[in-house]
Amino acid sequence: MKTIEAINVSKLFRLRHTGTPTLKSRFVDTIKRRRGSEDFWALRNINFSAEAGETIGVIGPNGCGKTTLLSIIASTMAPTTGRVITRGRLASLLELGAGFHPDLTGRENIFLNGAIMGIPRRTIEEKFDSIVAFSGLDHFIETPIKFYSSGMVVRLGFSVAIEVNPDILLVDEVLAVGDQAFQKKSSRRIQRMKEAGKTLLVASHDMGTIRRFCDRVIHLQNGEIDEQGVPAGVVDNYIQSAQELPDGLGKIAGWGTMEAVIRGVKFRGSGGNGKPAYRTGDDFSVEIEYFAARKIENPVFGYAVHTHDFQLCSGSNTQIDRCPIEAIEGPGLMKLSLESLPLLRGHYLLSLSIHSQDHNINYHRQDYTYPFDVVSSTDRTGIVDATSRWDFRPGGEKGPGSQG
Repeated sequence: MKTIEAINVSKLFRLRHTGTPTLKSRFVDTIKRRRGSEDFWALRNINFSAEAGETIGVIGPNGCGKTTLLSIIASTMAPTTGRVITRGRLASLLELGAGFHPDLTGRENIFLNGAIMGIPRRTIEEKFDSIVAFSGLDHFIETPIKFYSSGMVVRLGFSVAIEVNPDILLVDEVLAVGDQAFQKKSSRRIQRMKEAGKTLLVASHDMGTIRRFCDRVIHLQNGEIDEQGVPAGVVDNYIQSAQELPDGLGKIAGWGTMEAVIRGVKFRGSGGNGKPAYRTGDDFSVEIEYFAARKIENPVFGYAVHTHDFQLCSGSNTQIDRCPIEAIEGPGLMKLSLESLPLLRGHYLLSLSIHSQDHNINYHRQDYTYPFDVVSSTDRTGIVDATSRWDFRPGGEKGPGSQG
C-alpha cells in the first residue's frame, strides 16, 4: 500500500530584496525597471511514492529543498502546485523544538505536542511513562524546556513522535544533535519501526545513516529530483559530485553558509607520497587552514573518520573535547591530533566541519573529503586494533585465586 504520494509538487517563494517599500522606492524601482522581489522555486515537479515498510532517504546540499519537501508532506506548508496524499497517522521531527513552548515544562509540552499531532489526551496519558522513560529526562520533566539543552529537546520530541506509534515518521537532520547513546537507542527504535511496516522519510547529510537504514534514496538538487534509486549508487554519485564553491583561492568542496571555510588541509606525520599513509599506532595529525569572512563567536570544529564503505570509526569536536574557541575572524590554523592511531589496515575517509554550538548553523562541512590509508604489521582483523590476551589452563586447572 502506498502511504505517501507526491504528485507534481512545486513550491514557490517570493524573495524580497528591500525593506518596507515606500512610495519613493516604488517610484524609483518603476523608473529603473527594478523588481523589489524575486520568484524562487524551492521545489519543481516532485513525483515519488513510498510504500508501507519502506524507508526513503532524502539527500542533497543545503538549500536543495529537503526540509521544504518534508514540511509539505507533514502539512505544515502548502505546495504552490501539485498535491501530497498520506495514508495513516503521521509524526514529524522537522525542526529543533518545533511544537514546543519554551515556558512550559517537559510534561506540559508532551501533551501539547501530542495535541498538535492529533493524539487524544487519553492516549498521551497512557503513553506518558514510556515517553519519559525513553527520553531519559525524568529528572527534568517538570522543568520548563527553555532551560533544556538542544540535545534534551531533541530527545523529548523524538520520544513523543515514536511512542505514539505513527504509520509515517518524517525525520530531518535534528537527530544529529543528540548524544551518542541516545542516537544508538533511536537507531534501534527506527529499525524496529521498519520491521513493523512503518514508512520513514529521512533527510540527512550523514551518508552512513542513509546507507544503513534506507531502501531507496532521493537526491535533490536545486529543488528537483536529480536521481533516485538504491542507496549505494545514488550516494556514491552524490559524493562524487560534491558541490564546489569559490573562495578566492580556487575551489572549496563541501557545503554550508560559507561564512567560515576550510581552505586547506595538510596531513602531518604520514609517510610516502600521494595519499597520506599511516601505520597502526602512529600519531595522526592534520593542520586545518580556515578563513572566517566575519567574526564568528563560539564556533565548533569537528571531525569524523569513516571506513571506505562509510562505517563510522570515530568522531568528536572541540565542544566535546572541552577546547572552547571564543571567536574566529579572518585566517587561522587549527591542528587536530590523534595519539597512537588505533585503526587497523584499510582505506579511510576524514570529514571536517565548522558549525555552531547548537548545530543549527553549519558554516562549512566537508563530508568524506580526505582519504588516507592505514597499514599494519598485525594479522588482527576488523577496524580497531584492540590488544588481546589469552590465558590457557590445560586439563581444567584452576587459576590463581580459585577455591576448591
